[in-house]
Amino acid sequence: MIQILLNLFLRDLEKLKTEISSFKDENKIWEISGDIKNSSGNLCLHLCGNLQHFIGAILGNSGYVRNRDAEFSRKDVPIRELVAEIELTTKTVEKTLKELKEEKLEEIFPINVFGYEMTTGYFLTHLATHLNYHLGQVNYHRRLIDIIN
Repeated sequence: MIQILLNLFLRDLEKLKTEISSFKDENKIWEISGDIKNSSGNLCLHLCGNLQHFIGAILGNSGYVRNRDAEFSRKDVPIRELVAEIELTTKTVEKTLKELKEEKLEEIFPINVFGYEMTTGYFLTHLATHLNYHLGQVNYHRRLIDIIN
């Protein structure tokens, strides 16, 4: 199961890198419109912070310190920095999951995230679907907003 989760994380982080790199106008990464309250740039920062915190720091003891508010308030981070953050996140996720023992998936996740206990396997599955959910938003956002006239 760990290898399956790792494959999904690696696949979707690579897709996130492709989406962010595909913006024709770098400024459009930070635009919002109508009821869209989170820019693609902020979603990218959020996904990286989320995975580096829950997988890297909590499971892998990486020392990463999360600033969730900054994930949504930072603006105008250049594409090259966002891509570097995705690449760092990818390395962190890969290292941590490769070192994780299969039996750890049945143990209770070390912190209570949603107000109830859940297994590490359940929470890692949640993190993979969370990544995929926001990846879809980034894709739609790019195709709707990054129109060069």
